[in-house]
Amino acid sequence: MRLFSLYIFHLIILVFSLLLITPTQSHLTTSAIQLPSQSPTISVTDFGAVGNGRQYDTRAIQSAIDACPIPKTCHVVFSSPGAYLTATIHLRSGVLLVVEEGAVILGGTQLEDYPKESEKWYVVLAEQVDNVGITGGGEINGQGLEFVKRFDEKKNVMVSWNQTGACAGDECRPRLVGFIGCKNISVSNINLIEPAYWCLHIVDCDNIGIHDVSIYGNFNSPNNDGIDIQDSNNTVISRCHIDTGDDAICPKTYNGPLYNLTATDCWIRTKSSAIKLGSASSFDFVHLLFDNITIFQSHRGLGLQIRDGGNVKDITFSNINISTRYYDPSWWGRAEPIYITTCPRYSNGKEGSISDIHFINITSVSENGVFLSGSKGGLIRDLKFSNIDLTYRRWTNYIGGLVDYRPGCSGLVNHNMAGIIMEYIDGFQVENFNMRWSEQKSVGWDNPLDFRPSTVNNISFVNFHSSFYHHHSI
Repeated sequence: MRLFSLYIFHLIILVFSLLLITPTQSHLTTSAIQLPSQSPTISVTDFGAVGNGRQYDTRAIQSAIDACPIPKTCHVVFSSPGAYLTATIHLRSGVLLVVEEGAVILGGTQLEDYPKESEKWYVVLAEQVDNVGITGGGEINGQGLEFVKRFDEKKNVMVSWNQTGACAGDECRPRLVGFIGCKNISVSNINLIEPAYWCLHIVDCDNIGIHDVSIYGNFNSPNNDGIDIQDSNNTVISRCHIDTGDDAICPKTYNGPLYNLTATDCWIRTKSSAIKLGSASSFDFVHLLFDNITIFQSHRGLGLQIRDGGNVKDITFSNINISTRYYDPSWWGRAEPIYITTCPRYSNGKEGSISDIHFINITSVSENGVFLSGSKGGLIRDLKFSNIDLTYRRWTNYIGGLVDYRPGCSGLVNHNMAGIIMEYIDGFQVENFNMRWSEQKSVGWDNPLDFRPSTVNNISFVNFHSSFYHHHSI
């Protein structure tokens, strides 16, 4: 009933977003769907865009967008073939960018291509507008490789525009697509390629649909997150393919809570966390569902990294197939299929709590075990694991025997590997849990369960199995 009600709620959002984004459905009769009028279509080439990948088309693209009548839905078309080089473009209410298959919106690589305020550095930006979206089967490309200062198989060294004084830190690069303070957003059937920084960023928005999106970022580049949902509510993500260096699907809370997010039917590979709540977590996360997801050869599978005092409640992970492996330790993560932590970012920081978390029908093959670490003031409560099948074996040559608390907290800590490491937990239920261990004696496997009884209470195990296996048996 819990999963069913979530699906019904988000089905309503999905139907609405499909009505908004699908420009090819003009053949539907108005008796089936009552539309006020046919949506106007405007081509950027009619306003002078040349699409040769060398000449900036920014003025022509923005002119086409600005020519859209308000408040009608208006399709702004990037025809194929064409590579439309641009500085930041700004969407208006009702605008749907239609990037045809074979067409590319190409982000500029110069500081002067972006607004003065670094928080507005996006190739495509929508601010405080409604009923907007992107579709068409084409590509938006941030030319992220142009921002690599030094290529390194462990981790690329990236350009940062902090030397200009435009912003501080080593992550001063433009994001690819951003929606800030918007309502009724649809991003579908589009390829988002090589962001220099975060790829798809949703900030303080409501009613978001992200469907059939393919995201690719260089596997060795840091901070090229796939989808960052920040302080936003009522989001549905489905049928997305995400292959990138940093976190793939990453809900965050900086200035407000995040609730009602569903992600289903996705494929993910990353050198960081496939799904991660946090680490920005100043406000609450409530009512999230992640279902039918494949996580392939990633550094970390399912993560809750709560560092800033926000609380997490009513989260379900179901029908997920995971494989995790070690990568260079400069990346956060130690091949954990499931990772939950609440230690504060700073020693005097507020501790958030995590409660009512369900893991249902989870299968994994991983180089490390599950890590569940609350804190004295931020207990993990009411964890439930049902129908879990975990296989542990080593296949890379990276060193094991470390627990990763980063960012902040205790950093990397030496610790023998175990099937599940637990601390500061109140309420841990396990039903139908199968744990299998490689017979490799040299890799430091210790025991199935590792916890201090003084910090872990109210545990229940029903049908829990742990055993060794031979490689040919799986």
